[in-house]
Amino acid sequence: MSYVDGFVIPVPAGGKQAYLDMATKAAPLFREHGATRVVECWGDDVPDGKVTDFKGAVKATEDEIVVFSWIEWPSKEARDAGMAKVMQDERMKPDGDMPFDGKRMIYGGFAPILDA
Repeated sequence: MSYVDGFVIPVPAGGKQAYLDMATKAAPLFREHGATRVVECWGDDVPDGKVTDFKGAVKATEDEIVVFSWIEWPSKEARDAGMAKVMQDERMKPDGDMPFDGKRMIYGGFAPILDA
């Protein structure tokens, strides 16, 4: 079965184009190294929760938007090998400052249990 890496990232509201430029550069590299799909979603309807929420999870400020993204892989083995190659790929080096605070990004790997 497939494998998914998921990410939640706080991005400055005025940094949408910079984030999109970075993501547009990175997506083909993930695909080249085995990913089957790369999806980036700009927060549009992200409500405040009563106990917790996406904004709180990444400590987003009032001037930040939450980005939700995922990368699909054919298997965990393909992900482990592909992600190692992506992280070693010189083309992944940033052209300048990162368009988000990576210390507040949350991420993880997930094994799908339902795909309907």
